[in-house]
Amino acid sequence: MDTDTAIHAESLFIGGEWVPPSSSARIDVRSASTEQVIGSVPEAQEADVDAAVTAARRAFADPDGWSQWEPSRRADALDRLADELEARGDEIATIVSAQNGMPISIALQLEAGFPVAVVRYYAALARTATFEESHPHLIGGTTTVRREPIGVVGAIAPWNFPQTLAAFKHAPALAAGCTIVIKPSPETVLDSIPFVEAVMAAGIPAGVINIVPGGREIGAYLVSHPGVDKVAFTGSTAAGRSIAETCGRLLRPVTLELGGKSAAIVLDDADLDLSKIGEDLFGATFLNNGQTCFLGTRVLAPRSRYDEVVGVFEAFANSLSVGDALDPATQIGPMASERQRDRVEGYIAKGSGDGARLVAGGGRPADLDRGWFVQPTVFADVDNNQAIAQEEIFGPVLSVIPYGDEAEAVRIANDTDFGLGGTVWTSDEERGYGVAKQIRTGTIGINRYMVDPGSPFGGVKDSGIGRELGPDALRNFQSVKSIYR
Repeated sequence: MDTDTAIHAESLFIGGEWVPPSSSARIDVRSASTEQVIGSVPEAQEADVDAAVTAARRAFADPDGWSQWEPSRRADALDRLADELEARGDEIATIVSAQNGMPISIALQLEAGFPVAVVRYYAALARTATFEESHPHLIGGTTTVRREPIGVVGAIAPWNFPQTLAAFKHAPALAAGCTIVIKPSPETVLDSIPFVEAVMAAGIPAGVINIVPGGREIGAYLVSHPGVDKVAFTGSTAAGRSIAETCGRLLRPVTLELGGKSAAIVLDDADLDLSKIGEDLFGATFLNNGQTCFLGTRVLAPRSRYDEVVGVFEAFANSLSVGDALDPATQIGPMASERQRDRVEGYIAKGSGDGARLVAGGGRPADLDRGWFVQPTVFADVDNNQAIAQEEIFGPVLSVIPYGDEAEAVRIANDTDFGLGGTVWTSDEERGYGVAKQIRTGTIGINRYMVDPGSPFGGVKDSGIGRELGPDALRNFQSVKSIYR
């Protein structure tokens, strides 16, 4: 994408149609690889959010509408949406890649393919899940327990995986019978256009899905809106705390998927042959230019093999192809914004200043004179108390931390405010499982890390509240009612 193929939308998708915005304010989107403006959309204002929430409420309250449909009928609509998204997969992947710098090879898998899998999963679950069941009342009679849609959902999706993380919210919400207002990040709003086209082509009823592009202020307004019954958010821990405070005051249910600083624990028996593990190692440590919340950016290495592990990661980082996100050969693209590049470079400077040893990267690629690029970077001799080991950088920066025995590895892995992801690398899967069980985290992989649509995803501690994906996520969008007979 370039200035000749720029996408400019003039309307907002509210109530099942494109409608004029309430103001002339606009969001300009720049390519992370070229820094050129590649599109723009209207910037939603409070009046637009009001209209979107009203449309969602109207659709939810319709006595013959979405919330009252049989689950199988909603499932059919979700399957149609999955088909329409799949048909637009290449277009969606290209737009996402151009916006946030995600390598196109990754975008085709995770922004084109994964949302389709998530929507189809919840379509299937809607057909098989129990929405009502009865059991004997302990003091006579029976109790019927109904799981009813919770209502209007306010969903806020981030810029790093805009379509996938939006699907984590709209797919289970729609399967449950809810209606939704989605606020995409201003860095990634153009991919909403083919998404809306898919929604319309799938015949999703008017008002069931509404889109309000905007920044933090509009997100905060949506979270606190009196017409919203449930909030689902993915983003930074700082923003999550603010949202939690608002929802706590309003007694409003909220799901928060926040930051991470996960450990990749290399056990002393690990096979570190990159020809065998390179692809899985990449997915667990450098995926999406390091702009992925669950990555194992703290590499814990046994002292008995410490120099070897450092050498492997040094060679690995130096082998990765850095370039334009739309080049199929690119493995590491640019940061999503100039501000994000500045943040990452600040942490690199901090790491060097705190005494960590830079062994790979650390700067900008010499052959790229535009775009927000940072070289894949590896620090050795890192203390787990240093900032680069404790704070989420959200870029292609790894810290290799030494440990003595397995117990110390577990202690270091758990010595963090976060608890979202992690991996254990070993030749003995049962041993790896034993270590994985000791890590205080919401998810962890053995010799790879791969999110599963059918399994709960989320974190503990500062990494969030609640779970997305799997049957647990469907329950997040349901209200439980007991009827005593």
